[in-house]
Amino acid sequence: MAVPEAIGPVASGFAEDALTRDAFLGGRVMIRQPRDGYRAATDPVFLAAAVPAGPGQSVLDLGCGVGTAALCLAVRVPGLTLCGVEVQPAYATLARRNGAENGATFKVIEADLSALPAELRSRTFNHVIANPPYFAPQAPGARDDGRDRAQREATPLADWVDTALRRCRDGGVVTMIHLTERLPELLVGFAGRAAITVLPLAARAQRPARRVIVRARKGRRDPFVLLPPLVVHEGAGHPGDGEHFTPLVRAVMRDAAALPFDVS
Repeated sequence: MAVPEAIGPVASGFAEDALTRDAFLGGRVMIRQPRDGYRAATDPVFLAAAVPAGPGQSVLDLGCGVGTAALCLAVRVPGLTLCGVEVQPAYATLARRNGAENGATFKVIEADLSALPAELRSRTFNHVIANPPYFAPQAPGARDDGRDRAQREATPLADWVDTALRRCRDGGVVTMIHLTERLPELLVGFAGRAAITVLPLAARAQRPARRVIVRARKGRRDPFVLLPPLVVHEGAGHPGDGEHFTPLVRAVMRDAAALPFDVS
């Protein structure tokens, strides 16, 4: 698909030679992202794989970056209505470009999470997804401003949860991926407002889970569910540069498979 002139390299704020074009889901999704800025890796793919969306439903991606999670989800589930919010204009423009180049209709709105425009405050979605910044405000900053803003928290995590729930329809699902150490804050934010299921992600068997995926169905009061950890890599170490995903994770990363857990 041709890319409109309005979302070309000059408008994006990135020179063309400052971008890479990277394959996700075995090449089903091709993402342009800054070579030296914030770069998507496995987390948005895990996030997309965890969303229990169905054809024709609506999805809001809070802090969508260059659009990797939303576009990976669109490959697995056809016919979605996709909307993203991104505070950094250059990344928002790249997300639009990535949507166009991947043949997806993806509306991306430049806005701060704490000051959403009226057009979003008046809407609700079947699904809201987010990969909030991992690092605390006092953490050392990254050398690249775009990476720093994407990774270091400016808006409190509680506000991410509250905004996600407000924009989610009753009975809809909020899905987030974050560090395990932030799980208590996530649980407090969702408590009494949604039924929560947590899937821990462990790099290898017998190692602590460093990340968690939280799925919360708004308005439900089902018992809290903590699933067994999903082990990402085979073996005790990572020899060489080859890929060592477990079979399930390989299916998620290469074949757009869904993660097998349910909050219904």
